[in-house]
Amino acid sequence: MQFTGSPPSLESDPGGGGGRGDCYGRLPDSESYYRNSLKHGGPSRSHRRTSVNGYALAGAILASTNSILLGYDIGVMSGAALYIKEDLQISSTQEEILVGCLNIFSLIGSLAAGKTSDQIGRRYTILLAAATFFLGAILMGIAPSFPFLMAGRVVAGIGVGFSLMIAPVYSAELSPASTRGFLASLPEVFINVGILLGYISNYFLAGLPASLNWRVMLGLAALPALLVGFAVVFMPESPRWLVMKGRFAEAKRVLIKTSSSEEEVESVDSRVNEMVKASLDLPSNGPSWHELISPRSNAIRRIVIAAIGVNFFMQASGNDAVVYYSPEVFKDAGISSKRQLVGVTVIMGVAKASFALVSALFLDRFGRRPLLLLGSTGMAVSLALLGLGSKYLDQCQDVTMCIVAVCGFVSFFSIGLGPITWVYSSEIFPLRLRAQGSGLAISVNRLVSGVVSMTFLTVSMKISFGGMFFVLGGIMVVGTVFFYVVMPETKGKSLEEIQFLFQDKEGGDVETKEVRRVDLELT
Repeated sequence: MQFTGSPPSLESDPGGGGGRGDCYGRLPDSESYYRNSLKHGGPSRSHRRTSVNGYALAGAILASTNSILLGYDIGVMSGAALYIKEDLQISSTQEEILVGCLNIFSLIGSLAAGKTSDQIGRRYTILLAAATFFLGAILMGIAPSFPFLMAGRVVAGIGVGFSLMIAPVYSAELSPASTRGFLASLPEVFINVGILLGYISNYFLAGLPASLNWRVMLGLAALPALLVGFAVVFMPESPRWLVMKGRFAEAKRVLIKTSSSEEEVESVDSRVNEMVKASLDLPSNGPSWHELISPRSNAIRRIVIAAIGVNFFMQASGNDAVVYYSPEVFKDAGISSKRQLVGVTVIMGVAKASFALVSALFLDRFGRRPLLLLGSTGMAVSLALLGLGSKYLDQCQDVTMCIVAVCGFVSFFSIGLGPITWVYSSEIFPLRLRAQGSGLAISVNRLVSGVVSMTFLTVSMKISFGGMFFVLGGIMVVGTVFFYVVMPETKGKSLEEIQFLFQDKEGGDVETKEVRRVDLELT
């Protein structure tokens, strides 16, 4: 990203539209009024780590509403696939392709979202994501044939890719450091809300004719996409993006409105200066794929490894596949009624959504690492129990152990990997690389999700569901070790401070030294 503006002086607002603003001078009258309101009625300094700014919360919620789209698709396809297979007479291989192709094509949106959001802004990228998914949902809802349905899945997948990248980045850039974990994890909460809505939709629409029910199930996804499109009008732009465009006065106003304490309002000028330094093109001429794939900085290399690693293990755990194919798993366990199959998935959805919300609420109190390690360890244990339960069911038709293990698996996922993957992906990259770096990491997420989803049934038929769960459990053991070694604690630190957690312990590295040099120039 080529920085626009004059960082050493910061005397005016080159972006216009927001009046002039001195980065070291007084705040405009409206901003002073907001400061006074915080002083008399806002959260105190002693409580600033637990107070959530309403303006930032509203923006994060509106952005995260986009994530309902992916969640709804995951949930609704778990049931709709049963009726699609019956109505369109498709094979198990075609079912796998139908389910997994959305994830594969969503990596296109994830890769494109980085550059797009740097160019047109975070807000309008959210709008683009919603519009693309809206079109895909309509195509799926009116699909007369399998190829037409596949076309709708491709379009919807691209929209999902845009959404998965931009919602956490926007939420993280808008949030105060003290509540960023909660706000940046809201996309995962909304994904789980979407999954639950998909399950509920399956349950209540299952009674419709087989040629109609799955079309209504898939077409209803257009409604939240339409809501997001209208909501963009009321959302503020990311202050970090405004700084990159040299629109300092606008960025300051957004920062003041999203501050959760008087102390944060008082430090707004220094925070803008930190963002200016973070947005400078050092040591290269802007974010490029070469710098991400072959970075000259040890810190950037470690950030890329951490971001890609956490996204890889998130999907290599098999979470999406277990959710997509949970009816098949329970059917293999002995539940034959389609309505009962859908009913069990509703129970699983309630557990998954509930624990995602619990994790989001406690993420800023306990930190990222403890919840991530707890979640991944619990997933490994749950998968081992699920494997044992599947093997045990060869001799006994008691499905209780499998139901409990699946609910435990998705609950531990919602405690750890689910929300924390989005938080880490959106906060550990430096500003000038954040959009494209997050896009790269999430494209890996989507690719692995697609591969696992498209091969889950085939591999399970070869080695049994029990064998598949043992394999996934082994992957999670490796993932837990990776998280312990590689992932630092970022709780309470500003986005501009986090990149220094990855620097060399002695002497820094090239990028660190360059940023410190700029610090001296600006001061």
